Amino acid sequence: MRFNKILYGLFLAAIARVCAYQDTGDDDGLTVTTNTGKYTGLQSTEYSDVREFRSIPYAEAPVGDLRWQPPVALRPSTKHHYSHRFPPSCPQYLTSTLTLWNTNISDFSIATAGESHRAGQFAQTSSEDCLKLAVWIPRNASRGAGLPVALFVPGGSFVTGGVEVPYQNPAAFVNRTQKHIVVTMNWRVNLFGFPNAAGLEDRNLGILDVRMALEWVYANIDAFGGDPRRIVLWGQSAGAVAADVLDFAYDDEPLVAGFFLQSGGAVREFARGDDALPTNFSFVARHVGCGDDDPAAELDCMRQVPAALLSNFVGAYGDDKTRPALRFRPTVDGRLIFGNYTARGLAGGLARVPALLSTTANEQASLSKWNPGVNVSQPNHQHNPPPNQTQVNEGTLSDFVCVARAAAVVRAAHNLTTYRYQWAGNYTNLTPYPWLGAYHASDVPMVFGTYDLRGGATAGQRRAAEALQDYVFAFIEESEGRHPTASGLAA
Repeated sequence: MRFNKILYGLFLAAIARVCAYQDTGDDDGLTVTTNTGKYTGLQSTEYSDVREFRSIPYAEAPVGDLRWQPPVALRPSTKHHYSHRFPPSCPQYLTSTLTLWNTNISDFSIATAGESHRAGQFAQTSSEDCLKLAVWIPRNASRGAGLPVALFVPGGSFVTGGVEVPYQNPAAFVNRTQKHIVVTMNWRVNLFGFPNAAGLEDRNLGILDVRMALEWVYANIDAFGGDPRRIVLWGQSAGAVAADVLDFAYDDEPLVAGFFLQSGGAVREFARGDDALPTNFSFVARHVGCGDDDPAAELDCMRQVPAALLSNFVGAYGDDKTRPALRFRPTVDGRLIFGNYTARGLAGGLARVPALLSTTANEQASLSKWNPGVNVSQPNHQHNPPPNQTQVNEGTLSDFVCVARAAAVVRAAHNLTTYRYQWAGNYTNLTPYPWLGAYHASDVPMVFGTYDLRGGATAGQRRAAEALQDYVFAFIEESEGRHPTASGLAA
């Protein structure tokens, strides 16, 4: 009888532990409570000292009436979610046109779950319900740890990109330092992010997505062990442009301790007026049965068209090389995107925080017109001739080096701490053709620590990657900003 009572007592104790676990989320630190919900992540499959929260919404789903509207903040919630799967990327099209990016260096593109990177259709791994982010933290991080944070905005020419990109998984970087947190995010691109529709007041919606994600991180990162006063906004390519746009648009309330602008920046010319092609949206509308001279009616009709149909129309139009081209990119609106960034910057209209600016030595090589020859799998000059190097040099200077220099000049006028680096590494396992050299984005896997994703990395490459990581981490760790003054956001 006494033995049965002991068993019964042990049973009750076990039940109590289970209930306590369910109530408090005490599961080896894998459950975190934020202002908008409770999220259970998982231990990294490759790095036991890293925890991953792979999908956390930072705004309401931009669907239905919220399509082509500014992101809407989430309401407070205590609902529990399992954050085990990466979120779908925002709507995007997988072009059938052969490029370096969808053949030889496709690990810079969103994961496609077996679908061809050259499918010529709406990506099955994308969805309108996409305004979500992912968080990577050291295993021992906990609320109040005060770790510095990097919020990464992925690039993709304002057309593609998202959280689940193989070369942009920061688990290795976080695992190596054990002293910082990395957040990556989705944001709306192409027609869905920059519609430039006549019926809209806000047309640069993708930029507003980045700001909303930043606000969510600022208000909630303490729960993961991060310090909201030590957030560095880090963008690459189009993501760097978006990050720097916020530098100027929210100069009095940046919410960040610094900016890391990797091969991109705002001190450039943006489309405006006739150059912005404001009729593009109406052109698409007419071809999907929504032609209407009334902008409000046109917009209402377009919100009822399936996302895949819209994406496929715009994408196929580009695949067919139809002219004039359909382009949906950031446009000057005088609120988020300005007409003269040099003048605005020199007048003091930028955040007073440090910045790290970077370029690669041969940026334009992977962005120039490419002749794939007869066999895209064989990296040799005979079948895969390189682009004109003079044109590559001109594009590298005008589109990247001069942009970085202009940003540095503007910042120097206000004695703002500014660092620059040029990446010139050329490693066989990342560079399928020798003529590519240090092409656009070739430093991304080095910083993220994913350079050996497909094998073949050398010891020298590892040392170079770790040195680059050390410099980037030092910038993230040493940057310290200030609290907002007007938004009322609370960590």
